[in-house]
Formats: sequence, C-alpha cells, structure tokens
Amino acid sequence: MSGLRLEHLCRSFGSLVVTKDVTLTVEPGERHVIIGPNGAGKTSLINQIGGQLRPDSGRILFNGVDITPWPPNRVARAGIARTFQKNNLFANLTVLENLRLAVAARRGAWNFLSLAQRDRAVIARAEALMAQVHIGGNPNRLVRNLSYGEQRQLEIGVALAGEPVLLLLDEPTSGMSPAETQGMIALVSSLPRTLSILMIEHDMNVVFTVADRITVFHYGEVLASGTPEEIRADRRVREVYLGMPH
Repeated sequence: MSGLRLEHLCRSFGSLVVTKDVTLTVEPGERHVIIGPNGAGKTSLINQIGGQLRPDSGRILFNGVDITPWPPNRVARAGIARTFQKNNLFANLTVLENLRLAVAARRGAWNFLSLAQRDRAVIARAEALMAQVHIGGNPNRLVRNLSYGEQRQLEIGVALAGEPVLLLLDEPTSGMSPAETQGMIALVSSLPRTLSILMIEHDMNVVFTVADRITVFHYGEVLASGTPEEIRADRRVREVYLGMPH
C-alpha cells in the first residue's frame, strides 16, 4: 500500500479531545487539504503524522509501514517533510545559506556545515531549490530582510531539500497579503505530482484552487471528506463551517 493512511487516530490532553477516531487517506500525488474552525484539531493531527505528538491509539501507515511510534527525525528520513505555522529559518543567514545547510544535512555528512560551503553539487541543488520555490533576487539576502511571503516560500524550499515524497503544510498562507497568497498558490500548484501534499488551510480560495480532496474537521472528528464539489454541496459543512462557499 502506497501513500499515507491514518486509521482511527485518537489523542487527548486530559478532557480535551484533539483527534477522535480519525481515519484519512492521502493517495500518491494527491493534494489533500484539511479545513475546519480554529481548535478543530488540525495541527494536532499534522503533529501526529510528523512524529511531534504520539497518538493515544490508532495507526499511521506510510507506504504500508506503521510509523506511529517513530520520532520526527525517522519520519523525515522516511520521506515526510513539513512546515510549521511559525517558520524555523536561520534569520541571520542568507537565503542560499539556509538552503545549502538543508541540502547538506539531507546528505547526512558529519561535516555538513563545511559541505554546505564547498560542495558544488550542494550549491547547485540549493540554487535549484531557490528557483523551484519562486524566490528571485539576490540569493545572498539575509532571511530577516525577506518579505513574510518569501520567508514562507523559503521554508518550503528547506523542506523540499529533504527530498520528501509527502509534504505537510500547516497554514502556508496564514498572515499573507492577497498578492503573497496568489504566489503561494502558484508555488504549490507548480510542485511535481511525484510529491503528495497534505495541507491545513483557512483561505477558501486557496482550498478550492489547489485541492483534489478536502477533509473537514470539527471538534477533532472528520465531519466530511470528498472532492471540492462534494464538500461545496455538503449541508453539514455549510452549517458547521461558516464562510464556506455555497
């Protein structure tokens, strides 16, 4: 079995249930978007897939392998990369330096800091990633001087340096201007179909532009899952998730 399969995932913090019997599949190459009100359990689900949070029960299967107990570094090595709501970039390094370090770290070299500075293949790969995530201009700009949208694009580039087959995106357009949001839509849409994407998103224009399949969360449970057309037509979704296009 290829792709990602979640089976009956449950996780609670005391009396607060953040995921309740969640079953969900992401097929190879699919763009699967999770939506739902704040506090619905969306980020907690991503954290369980990424290994940052252990489910209380249920299983996470990736390409047929049970990865439920794996720590984040092992999950990443298996081919799952992610971004976070707040970026994890080195603000005082340049765009290219951030990407070089990510590429060198992927190669597993003990001296990856030196490798990032000297190895031509590492530098070439970093430059290719910069183009892939649509960051133009001077590659030696410090990250702290980038626009917010460019920082989010760079974070995806850093994630892609790990050569994943599944990319988890946690609200990639949150806080962006309309122009930056359009840029993110273009970036996500341009990524190859050899890469599966599971994304949390609030902007309905983004959701219905990029999604092959949408899953709606409500109080930690899957309220509905289907194609964009099926979700648009779902009466329960319109009742629970205000602002959904009719």
